[in-house]
Amino acid sequence: MSDIKDESGGRPAALLDISRELAAIAQTGLTYAKDPYDRERYARLRLLASAVLETAGVPDFRWPDELGYPTPKVDVRGAIFEGGQVLLIKEISTGRWTLPGGWADINLSPRENVEKECREESGYTVTATRLTALLDRARAGYPPNVHSIYKLFFLCTITGGEPTPSIESSHVEFFPVHALPELDLQRVRQADILHAYRIFKGETAGIQLN
Repeated sequence: MSDIKDESGGRPAALLDISRELAAIAQTGLTYAKDPYDRERYARLRLLASAVLETAGVPDFRWPDELGYPTPKVDVRGAIFEGGQVLLIKEISTGRWTLPGGWADINLSPRENVEKECREESGYTVTATRLTALLDRARAGYPPNVHSIYKLFFLCTITGGEPTPSIESSHVEFFPVHALPELDLQRVRQADILHAYRIFKGETAGIQLN
């Protein structure tokens, strides 16, 4: 993830919003514009969007060339509980803990994506049973990221496998829900885990999957 630090009273986050919207307008224009001069202007607008973001703490950043209408990215996470414990993986890239998950792949449903991510990152095969939360990452209070991201959290149950680290995870362990290790706050918050745990215990309802 291309995260940026926000250490100046919200200014980087505000510039990020401006840059992201300019980049989206530029991409939409490049997708639909026919006039070559308009396309040149939209290409220039995308460069300016990158320049705005550079001032927000992402040096040498360039918005990538993409096709089609710009849409948010999708991040899926699986919450797996056994009694009062939750399964977490330790990210090799940060050395902190998170729910297994990652970017959603094309040609897979949200449910298939989270089941795949859990299997690849933890070694367990799981079945996703309920959607516990669908969040706009920025509005949920996560640190700023250059992308607009939707986060989908699923309640999952283990159906097989065994704890197995991967190229992205160095450890796979269960922890007491109320005694969590240092979390990777770019990927998951304690509030997300506790909300899923309340659904697991039946204290509040999630969305049942078919």
